[in-house]
Amino acid sequence: MSVITIQCRLVADDKALRHLWELMAEKNTPLVNELLDRLGKHTDFEAWVQAGKVPKTTIKALCDSLKTQEPFIGQPGRFYTSATTLVAYIYKSWLALHKRRQRKIEGKERWLEMLKSDVELEQESNSSLELIRTIATEILSKFSASSTDGINQKSKGKKSKKLKKDKADEPMSIKPGVLFEAYQKTEDILRRSALVYLIKNNCQVNFAEEDPDKYAKMRRKKEIEIERLKEQLKSRVPKGRDLTGKKWLETLEKAVNSIPQDENEAKSWQAGLLRKSSTVPFPVAYETNEDMHWEISDKGRIFVSFNGLSKLKLEVYCDQRHLPWFQRFVEDQETKRKGKNQHSSGLFTLRSGRLSWLKQEGKGEPWSVNRLILFCSVDTRMWTVEGTQQVAIEKIADVEQNLTKAKEKGELNSNQQAFVTRQQSTLAKINTPFPRPSKPLYEGKSHILVGVSLGLENPATVAVFDAVNNKVLAYRSVKQLLGNNYNLLNRQQQQKQRLSHDRHKAQKDFARNDFGESELGQYVDRLLAKEIVAIAVTYFAGSIVLPKLGDMREIIQSEVQARAEKKIPGFKEGQQKYAKEYRKQVHNWSYGRLIENIQSQAAKVGILIETGQQPIRGSPQEQARDLALFAYQCRIASSI
Repeated sequence: MSVITIQCRLVADDKALRHLWELMAEKNTPLVNELLDRLGKHTDFEAWVQAGKVPKTTIKALCDSLKTQEPFIGQPGRFYTSATTLVAYIYKSWLALHKRRQRKIEGKERWLEMLKSDVELEQESNSSLELIRTIATEILSKFSASSTDGINQKSKGKKSKKLKKDKADEPMSIKPGVLFEAYQKTEDILRRSALVYLIKNNCQVNFAEEDPDKYAKMRRKKEIEIERLKEQLKSRVPKGRDLTGKKWLETLEKAVNSIPQDENEAKSWQAGLLRKSSTVPFPVAYETNEDMHWEISDKGRIFVSFNGLSKLKLEVYCDQRHLPWFQRFVEDQETKRKGKNQHSSGLFTLRSGRLSWLKQEGKGEPWSVNRLILFCSVDTRMWTVEGTQQVAIEKIADVEQNLTKAKEKGELNSNQQAFVTRQQSTLAKINTPFPRPSKPLYEGKSHILVGVSLGLENPATVAVFDAVNNKVLAYRSVKQLLGNNYNLLNRQQQQKQRLSHDRHKAQKDFARNDFGESELGQYVDRLLAKEIVAIAVTYFAGSIVLPKLGDMREIIQSEVQARAEKKIPGFKEGQQKYAKEYRKQVHNWSYGRLIENIQSQAAKVGILIETGQQPIRGSPQEQARDLALFAYQCRIASSI
């Protein structure tokens, strides 16, 4: 991924800011709210849920019918397009979440059907538990051997070389998903029983006698998970932003003056009262880079204006590390203007923008208190001549493919013909160079991967893995990554503990508890990301492998549980109490923010980002190593 996001604050006089706020808060946000509400009540809504997609044409048609009505009338054209795009994105995310929950329910229900006690497995397979354990051991050996063979096949002539392995390079444990897949493929009852035995024992052969109470708790736990997911599946459709607090007051009035018809209505009232709606309007997206116009004043200050709001000149305030990007935006448009439109805007460094309000605390008018922010997506490859040429080659291939498809269609309508004309214009301009600095493109070795494991006690641990030789080249702990800045991690922990204590006190007093946090965590993330990318460059890594964010809850829970069991063996109540206290003491990190920083730093260099499933067992070093190894194995499998 070569696209990153930068931001700046936009400053103007009070009149200009008020005009923007009124457009976004009193016209555009109500329009988005109305679109969300009407789509949720649409007659085809259930069909869309089943299909997992809301047609964008339907959203656009609905928006077109509303934009001539009050209070939605009088917005720039880009605002209506932005509302359509935003609603489509919100429903796409909601439907994806809905589908993911449905898949989880189906998977857990399948597992519940498979799950049986040791006694039931003996009865079903008509075999002894010892035989089931023997088959389970054979299955583990087979999968471990196949994993090793997959690596050795890629060793490039070094198949006969015996490699020395340290403790961290021993074969990793088998993932449950592999065993589930094997269960679905086999019909042999004894083998199926062995696979179930392995899955319920964390992919290991357990020679201890099964505890009936523990097994019953395991089943009940899975049943509770299914019940919770089904309850979440009933969640209502996406809601808009209640900037005025009108809906909250209406819900409060109902709760005070009425009796709920059933438990579901009572829960909906409670959710409405507890839900914190944003106090700033929805952002407005500018998806075309020529919708924004950049210029520099006589005093060297950068200003930007937008299509439909050309009379508003907004001054750019940004930090020094982002300033060169905004200067480049000005240079690109100036180059195209002086070149008399011979350059293609498809090679602008700026790709798109998003106008948004950032909530601030204070008294006064909302447009004076809150800050106006512009988020800009930039293609890091466009910074150099070599990167721009790479993009140009890709775009030429896409344009030629589009033109070929258009020719195959034969007779075209007016819209299709206009599209072909634009594509032909792009093809004519795409090779006209922009004046940019020269820098060789980064070339890493595809068989060297940097695995980054995430966790509670160790926010980030790195393993540089050579997949061809099946060995780890280097490990880095979070302490080694931060070096002299490691004390910032402890300071961040202390800040979070203090904020948690203050929030708890405020909740007891029924006072406001939405305390803000300092940007220390963001700063530490940048330091970690910068060092991780530097290590990847040092070892000429072809990619950095990051865990899937959706797996973090399970990873954290497993880490805490393992520590509790080691600390207080055999005492469940003590383990639960210890785990609760431990979570308060260790680092509560924003893993999504850390991943975004790593992706951003890697994009600047040109290193590929891959994602994989982080193992839930093993040390942080072993998890980082196995994460890289799994990613390489997936790459091999997809290329076959």
